[in-house]
Amino acid sequence: MPIHIYNSLSRQKEEFASLKPKEIKMYVCGPTVYDEPHIGHARSAYIFDVIRRYLTYKGYKVKFVRNVTDVDDKIIDKAKKERPNEDLNTAFKKVAEKYLASYHQALISLGIGVDQDRIMEPKASEYIPKMIKFIQGLIDKGAAYASGGDVYFDITKAKNYGKLSNQSLEKIESGVRVAPNENKRNPLDFALWKTAKENEPSWDSQWGKGRPGWHIECSVMSSDILGDQFDIHGGGIDLIFPHHENEIAQSEAAGEKFAKYWIHHGLLTINGQKMAKSLGNFITVQEFLDKFNYPDLLKLLFLSTHYSHPVDFNEQKIKEEEQVLERIMILWDKLSLLPIKKPAGKVPKELQNIKNKFIEAMDDDFNTPQALVTIFDLVNITNKNIENLDFIYHAKESMKELAGILGISCERKYLEINVYENISVKSAIELRLKARENHDYAEADRIRKELEAKGIILEDTKDGTTWRRKL
Repeated sequence: MPIHIYNSLSRQKEEFASLKPKEIKMYVCGPTVYDEPHIGHARSAYIFDVIRRYLTYKGYKVKFVRNVTDVDDKIIDKAKKERPNEDLNTAFKKVAEKYLASYHQALISLGIGVDQDRIMEPKASEYIPKMIKFIQGLIDKGAAYASGGDVYFDITKAKNYGKLSNQSLEKIESGVRVAPNENKRNPLDFALWKTAKENEPSWDSQWGKGRPGWHIECSVMSSDILGDQFDIHGGGIDLIFPHHENEIAQSEAAGEKFAKYWIHHGLLTINGQKMAKSLGNFITVQEFLDKFNYPDLLKLLFLSTHYSHPVDFNEQKIKEEEQVLERIMILWDKLSLLPIKKPAGKVPKELQNIKNKFIEAMDDDFNTPQALVTIFDLVNITNKNIENLDFIYHAKESMKELAGILGISCERKYLEINVYENISVKSAIELRLKARENHDYAEADRIRKELEAKGIILEDTKDGTTWRRKL
């Protein structure tokens, strides 16, 4: 079955056809590195990581680019606040490096791809000369003009401007408030190059010292790495206008075809409100992990809503996801204890049907809520056949395969820890076993309760005692 993707450009679901057989070039708008990454950033990175994983699973060779905006007014403002006594150029670089490192650490903690073998991550600061060349090309074509040390894109030279956001130029002009700027010919013309302010980071150009506008970096980096046409461009729905609209305008004015499919994800709210520090509901990735411990809880929340829809974060939903994750982990604990060997027989029909339904869901515009249903079906059918070692071998392999596509780890990830009178959990279990053998059930019960108070749950089975953290 072919993959179908909702294309924001055509505003309909289309059968996906890559520009080259079994090869996909994909560009995703990444972070502006001026603050700690929050769970909204995590959703964006995770959504496109799952899409990349699935396309790879389907046999495509995916060239995946996620840019980093490390040249921006917000970074300059943060540098002035965080490092007021340093040279601004030095402080600017240190702030960008600091928050890019935080972003990388957040993704690593969440199990999202950051390695260079799978992810290309160009920085805006590395592309300044190529941006200058691109801008000059637009001037030469009559699509841009220099004015007062700035360079602007001439919006009247854009072909079908507004086609991505589905609005006419007249509608945009009437609906958008634009601050007056005497350097612009048209209020909607947007900056490709901005003249430098005193002491701020800047680069030399034929128009004087300055730095690039925000929109130009994506056109330059995507065309340089992926060519003048590529398969998929992704980002949040808030980037459709003006960022992505302007990318299309300047790239097509330069004579490029640009992206074939556009994928946009919905935004994240906190208890029904937009996330903002002023509202006290700003949650960084690290704050989430410190409170809830398991990154897969956040992933399950994201998976439970289609990527194109908004998702609301609240603690009640996280508690619901805890129950889901617990079911998966308990089953995996059971499977890990059983003496499973590879059987000679084929994959049972019931398991193949589940796998087919998973693929069918993901082929349908990456429908992760429906894909999750098949994971739950797999958990249920495996529990029913837990005594059939041949069956559960294939069930375990299927779970590892399907959960892996979604970036979900079935295993409990924690270190052996000291929780009971400076004794490890394993040693505490052994002490409890000896107490039971000596018919000292009061001591055995005390050890169990002591461990429970520490968040450790013991489960007695015919094969011995296992333990798990309480989520």
